[in-house]
Amino acid sequence: MSIKDEKQRWESESLEPLRKKFPERKEEFTTPSGIPMPPALIPDADEEDFLVNIGFPGEFPYTRGPQANMHRGRLWTMRQYAGFSSPEKTNQRFHYLLKNGQSGLSVAFDLPTQIGYDADSPQALGEVGKVGVPISSIEDMRALLKGIPLDKVSTSMTINAPAAIMLAFYIAVAKENGVEPHQLRGTVQNDILKEYIARGTYIFPPGPSMRLTTDLISYCQTELPKWNSISISGYHIREAGSTAVQEVAFTLANGIAYVQAALDTGLDIDEIGPRLSFFFNAHNHFLEEVAKFRAARRMWAHIMRDRFAAKSDKALKLRFHAQTAGSALTAQQPENNLSRVTVQAMAAILGGASSLHTNSMDEALWLPSQKAARLALRTQQILAHETKLGDSVDALGGSYLIEYLTDEIEQRAQNYLDQIEKRGGALSAIEEGYIQSEIQNSAYAFQQALEAQEEIVVGLNKHQIEEEITIDRLEMDKKLEQVQNQKLTKLRQQRDETQASSALDAMYLAAQGDQNLMPYFIDCVEKQVTLGEICSRLRNLWGEYQPVN
Repeated sequence: MSIKDEKQRWESESLEPLRKKFPERKEEFTTPSGIPMPPALIPDADEEDFLVNIGFPGEFPYTRGPQANMHRGRLWTMRQYAGFSSPEKTNQRFHYLLKNGQSGLSVAFDLPTQIGYDADSPQALGEVGKVGVPISSIEDMRALLKGIPLDKVSTSMTINAPAAIMLAFYIAVAKENGVEPHQLRGTVQNDILKEYIARGTYIFPPGPSMRLTTDLISYCQTELPKWNSISISGYHIREAGSTAVQEVAFTLANGIAYVQAALDTGLDIDEIGPRLSFFFNAHNHFLEEVAKFRAARRMWAHIMRDRFAAKSDKALKLRFHAQTAGSALTAQQPENNLSRVTVQAMAAILGGASSLHTNSMDEALWLPSQKAARLALRTQQILAHETKLGDSVDALGGSYLIEYLTDEIEQRAQNYLDQIEKRGGALSAIEEGYIQSEIQNSAYAFQQALEAQEEIVVGLNKHQIEEEITIDRLEMDKKLEQVQNQKLTKLRQQRDETQASSALDAMYLAAQGDQNLMPYFIDCVEKQVTLGEICSRLRNLWGEYQPVN
């Protein structure tokens, strides 16, 4: 008798009688992406299919991981996201986290910095240092990185529209400390397309923005060979309300657009491929999330090989940083967030993350306190050293359900990619509002399910309690904005204004042509030109992006 016949026998003789006696909790079990969850699965791949679609870790199509020994050789980088108040306060948090075992830095910038305004700009009023660290000048970057061994610590910077300028600050400070650009390791997000889709911290229209993106990629290719020049982000797409399938599809669509833009400038696919990185969300549905990471890896390997003719193994591998889902955290019963984050982190690790940030339990209330940030880091350390999650290369590979979900996510994400191709690619699909509309529809459907209690969030729409929040709160410096403004006034008074103006004029002239702007940005920041001054000139030249209504 075949396995298929035996499954039918099991369903009729064992499953159905029990269903009648104990009706199932739902009429249909599905993942958040709408994929049916069968009660039990049987092997569905013959030997040839296994080798083609699953294979072995570290080998094409990398379904089981980009490295043959994964975390058995080296644990994932524990890269806690931090940035608040002033550069000096954030520097203290960086040293605290490094002292407590963090293995990489991750910088959160405040809103004015993200959209290219100095701390003393009228547009920055009331927002300085609120959701990240303000960096307006090379002086701020010096304070942020004081005492950090930049030749030894890998740094990730979550910055997009002014990413090239922020990297210029970083390079300039490193050089002041005797660290050459070729020694620097880290990542700059530099993903402007997802800003138009999901997040909104854009400055310029798509054309000039893509130019800045490719200028940075090209510059890093020769000058910062250890630096990941872009982190193609699905995280914020998921935070905006997408499903796991949409997160994969829209992220890879953006990746295709960036690769094509880089190739159009004359770059080589096998040279840029290894320095592309990705950033995904680790959400609540444990099994779907593990499968999501595996599907994304497999799809990207085929895209790079079959579409872009990449030949280097390193160029085919999708390497990703993961962050646990901020949108899944609740202000109600915030201690419950520790459990959520733990499970989400497990999904990222078992899905093959190269680096990971675990959210703090208090982030739905305020910026993380020092204790909450330490607890979030300890979560990763316990998973690494006590639960031994990294001891198996691919612990869930071969699970019938995991392989089924991986196939389903890939097929459904490919359907989205086909739709985006019909619309002329990611940029066209964004400009017509297609991608944004799909995400909004998913977010609305989830909200309806939440209100109908078809989806349960513990403490939010079920199992509520009357409570008084007693956990520690991070206190913000009320004089921060005034202090940052005074620093900028002093900088402008003391700098050589002739040199600053000359550097700014040269940058503006170069922006009117097609020269790579990175060397001009570095020259500007070394001459103490501020972020806002650079972006103001570029706004005058390129204008600002107006979103689709």
